[in-house]
Amino acid sequence: MAQKPSIPKGTRDFLPKEVARRSYIFDTIRNVFKKYGFSPIETPSFELSQTLLGKYGEEGDRLIFRILNSGEKLKKADLDALASENLPRFANSLAEKALRYDLTVPFARFVVQHQNEISFPFKRYQIQPVWRADRPQHGRYQEFYQCDADVVGSKSLLYEVDFVQIFDEVLTSFQIPSFTILINNRKILSGIAEVSGQQDKLIEITVAIDKLDKIGQEGVEKELLEKGISESAIEIIRPLFNLTGNNEENLVQMSQFLASSEIGLKGIEELKFVLDQTIELGLEKAELKFDVTLARGLNYYTGAIFEVKVNDIKMGSICGGGRYDDLTGLFGMPDVSGVGISFGADRIYDVLTELELFPTDTDKGLKLLFVNFGEKEQLHCMKLVKEIRQNGIDCELYPTAAKMQKQMKYANDIRVQYVALVGENEMNENLIQLKNMESGEQEEMSLEEVIFHLGQK
Repeated sequence: MAQKPSIPKGTRDFLPKEVARRSYIFDTIRNVFKKYGFSPIETPSFELSQTLLGKYGEEGDRLIFRILNSGEKLKKADLDALASENLPRFANSLAEKALRYDLTVPFARFVVQHQNEISFPFKRYQIQPVWRADRPQHGRYQEFYQCDADVVGSKSLLYEVDFVQIFDEVLTSFQIPSFTILINNRKILSGIAEVSGQQDKLIEITVAIDKLDKIGQEGVEKELLEKGISESAIEIIRPLFNLTGNNEENLVQMSQFLASSEIGLKGIEELKFVLDQTIELGLEKAELKFDVTLARGLNYYTGAIFEVKVNDIKMGSICGGGRYDDLTGLFGMPDVSGVGISFGADRIYDVLTELELFPTDTDKGLKLLFVNFGEKEQLHCMKLVKEIRQNGIDCELYPTAAKMQKQMKYANDIRVQYVALVGENEMNENLIQLKNMESGEQEEMSLEEVIFHLGQK
């Protein structure tokens, strides 16, 4: 007996209805990106391992899918590394390529490689899949799409302000009723590490703090201790876990806390600029909130960082991003500042599904289906189908003269909007019986009237 087929955990198949809904998400995001002056690019689904490894921190590196070398290259495996139990080196010798973990690091590689073909500041958007060897769970997949927009070649904070507006405009377009844009600055986190005497433990602090919403304050403090952060330093940091004021009040408290840290105060200054400019411009639905515990675990962030969460929905962030001042430096092109954001299309899909926010027209299928009454009618209808298609209307003819019940069931199953019935009488009079599958109404029309009627829909 043949084994039942399956797909890997953390991946999904998409039926036509789901693809239509996903296309609605991609199109909405793409249109806003274009409105703000971003141009599209694409990069390969896999990169050289050396391009990706070491850019996301220790935890990120563990989630990168490696591609096993094939053929003769397998003979180059470092068996000495295996014998000495140097497993990372052995793994590197087995896999020279890896599936991309995100779109940002490949974009940095792209910028360096094509620096003489693009103009700075360079604004690009990219909508492509990425892969992470994460534990699959609700809202978390091993293969998923990211919808990114980035600017490289400018340190202007106006781009941070633009990205806040983009978050607001896109999610408002989806009719999401309530969502919060969380904002912080990695310079503020650097200042916290400095004030607590733990400058050399910045990465450990940010990685732990980034898990606050998952493991709670007690879990974060436990991890900080395990990472070598002193109890006295944790005592200094602890009050920051429970700031309760509004943005202005929290900025004042943090300015006092970071009074002795130049880099920390610089972060406060940058953050205040973005908040003040956003107040001047206004937001449609979003609440912009300063969250000092927002850390984002990726190592390459250096300035503003963002996460967006839908209120009253049990799911992690659906968008994120931040500024990275020297990511291209990892590829030999230093001092090129960049800032970018990413929409998690798969999580947005789950949110819109849960809240029943997809427009009804995304669920509509084929515009017009001709019923097949027999060989003579079939030839006549094929000519009509061709002319209708030439007028930009999606249309098809049922392939056989099956029973009417079967043909109508097929029309319902694929969510056909209109059915055309052309029998011998209609052929003789050059008419078409057009049935609206939603209302059940049926009307007799000429071919020209059908084309005009459906072209308006």
